[in-house]
Amino acid sequence: MIKFLTGKRVYLRPIENEDLNLFYAKALWDKEGRRLTGTQAVFSRSGVQNWFDKNSMDNSRVDLLICLQENDQPIGDIAMLDINHQNQNAIVRISIFDKEFWGDGYGTEAMSLLLEFGFDILNLHRIGLDVFAFNDRAIKSYKKLGFKQEGIIRDELFYDGKFHDSILMGVLRKEYRKVD
Repeated sequence: MIKFLTGKRVYLRPIENEDLNLFYAKALWDKEGRRLTGTQAVFSRSGVQNWFDKNSMDNSRVDLLICLQENDQPIGDIAMLDINHQNQNAIVRISIFDKEFWGDGYGTEAMSLLLEFGFDILNLHRIGLDVFAFNDRAIKSYKKLGFKQEGIIRDELFYDGKFHDSILMGVLRKEYRKVD
């Protein structure tokens, strides 16, 4: 098992073809997970395979699985997207798809590992993300890591019969706070 980035309780590893059934069965269909990420698309198993085949060859992104150190159980996924080496920036996203691990700091630890990789290995200056205004748990986690609100896109998401704002956040290398 490749442990690409390691922390105390979690490690990040590349997503392998064998992991795609997990995504299809668990991550892409959880109702609350879909709401928190604003996912509206309908996925087929072959569509997930096509996504994997296309993105595994894309050098402007890093897609990783979040696994527990104690037993190698995958609990979520995390990605760094739109990596721009010239302007030294990228976008990140995360999803903990196993609810029993929500609110216990696993996502914060995983994001800390990815930010450290972005700043210390890829030499990035700024890492950004967007999060829906109703996702208080995620916003709290991002602020703990040093992210600051940079703007709001009003009514960007229509979900559950109403519009929701998207909050744009970013962290600069000098603002990043490593979480152990």
